Amino acid sequence: MIGHALGEAAMDWKQRGIAKAAALIAYTLAFIPLGASAKDTQFWNLTANTITSLQLSPPGKNEWGRNQADNDRDHTVDHDERLRITGVEPGRYDARVRYRDKRQCVVRDIELKADAVFSIADKDLTDCHK
Repeated sequence: MIGHALGEAAMDWKQRGIAKAAALIAYTLAFIPLGASAKDTQFWNLTANTITSLQLSPPGKNEWGRNQADNDRDHTVDHDERLRITGVEPGRYDARVRYRDKRQCVVRDIELKADAVFSIADKDLTDCHK
């Protein structure tokens, strides 16, 4: 009877040890990067106005992707606001931005890096029209 109780205690101790080890492994893995991806890329609006649309295209192709401003709660990117970029691999792109006043600008050959922030400022807006 005592041997049976000690056996159960030893089994309970082993199960607790396994559970603690599994929890420690899961906690540790949560902090190990699994590789760079676009989800880590952010856009920082350094222009003076609110952007209503931000689209990316391979350089010189004019094949504009989806509106990245839709990633924001209010679907716009205010001055000095950052926006998470999704569905785009790191690389070089042209960016097309649109504003509330219907002005549209293209900024050529921007580099997007994983785990990095890229920005567009007023000085970058050289190819604009309404």
